[in-house]
Amino acid sequence: MLKQRSYFRAALLGVLLLSAQQLIAKTEQSFDPARRDESGRFDNTAGELERGSRGVQLAFFLRRFATIFRSADGAPERMANNGNLLRENNTTPTITWIGHATLLVQMDGVNFLTDPIWSNTPSPIPFIGPSRWVEPGVELADLPAIDFVVISHNHYDHLDLPTLRELAQLNTETEFFVPMGNADLLQKNGISRVREMNWGDSINVKGTMVHCLPTQHWSKRSLNDTRKSLWSSWAITGPQRRFYFAGDTGYFDGFKDIGDKFGPFDLAAVPVGAYEPRAMMKATHMNPEEAVQSALDVRATTAVAMHYGTFDLSDEPLSEPPLRFKAAAEKTSLGTKGSWVLAIGETRSF
Repeated sequence: MLKQRSYFRAALLGVLLLSAQQLIAKTEQSFDPARRDESGRFDNTAGELERGSRGVQLAFFLRRFATIFRSADGAPERMANNGNLLRENNTTPTITWIGHATLLVQMDGVNFLTDPIWSNTPSPIPFIGPSRWVEPGVELADLPAIDFVVISHNHYDHLDLPTLRELAQLNTETEFFVPMGNADLLQKNGISRVREMNWGDSINVKGTMVHCLPTQHWSKRSLNDTRKSLWSSWAITGPQRRFYFAGDTGYFDGFKDIGDKFGPFDLAAVPVGAYEPRAMMKATHMNPEEAVQSALDVRATTAVAMHYGTFDLSDEPLSEPPLRFKAAAEKTSLGTKGSWVLAIGETRSF
C-alpha cells in the first residue's frame, strides 16, 4: 500500500511539473492579448497616442490635395520580374519587394505575402487619393502559389480588398491571417479562408509557425470605426529561417520584447517612410533611424526597407527614406551588408 501511495505521489508530482513547464513555455513564447478601452476599442500598450493638433492635421491633409502636382523624382527603381524563377523556386529562401509594404517571402516550403496591394490608389474612392508612383514588381498572375497572407491592419494601403479578392480567386487554398476585428470585412467580400488572430496567437502552416504580435499603430476605414479592429506585426518562424514583418508602426519598447521572445531573425522588414510631419506621425510611423533601431531590437541579422516610395502618403521627399535608412544602418552592427534597399520587383535570397 505504501509503495502504491509513493508511486501515485511521484506520478502526480510528475504531471504537475510537466504542466508547470508547459505553462512556463507558453508564457515565454506569447504576448498578452490586446487591450480594449472602456468603449471596447483596441488600445496600444502605451495607451492613447499623440497625433498632432487639429491645425497640424488640417494643414497636412490640405497638402495631400496638392500632391497631384508632385514630381515622381526619387521614386524607387523597378526591376523587371516575370515570376518564372519564383514559381520554380522550392528551396531557396527569398524575399521580393512588390512595392509599399507588399513583400513576397519564400522560406521553409511556404510562400506568403505581406499586406498585398496591387491597386493603383489606396482609397475608398478609386479616383480620389494618392496614386501609385511605381507599378507592382510582379503581376498577380505571375506569382507562385500563395500559402497564406498576413495583414497588419485595415488602412487602405495595407488591406486592399480588390487584391485580396483576386488572390482568393487565383488559389482557393490560400489562407488569410488578420488581426482581431477584420475577418468580417473579408468574409463579406467573398473571402472565406480567414482566421482572426490576437497578439500572442500562433498557427502552424506546413510546419512553419505564424505569430501575431504587438505593434504601435491604429485602425480606421470609415467615419465611425476608429480602433474597432486590431493592428499587428508578424513573425514567421520555420525550421531553417525566421522572418519578422513590422507592418506599419511607430517605434515602441515592444520590439525588444519581440526580439527576446522570438529572435534572432534572419531578416526583418521594417517601414522607413510616411514619417513627416513628425508632430503628427511620430507615434504611429517610424523614421528611418527608428526603423534601424527596431531591427536591432528584434535581433535581426539583416533589415530590409519597405513602406516608402510607392504611394505619396506624407511630406518627406521620395528619395529620402532609403538614404537615411542606409546611413543609419551603416553606423550599427547591421552595416552595409545587413541593410537592404531593394528595387521594386527585385528578389534577394536570405
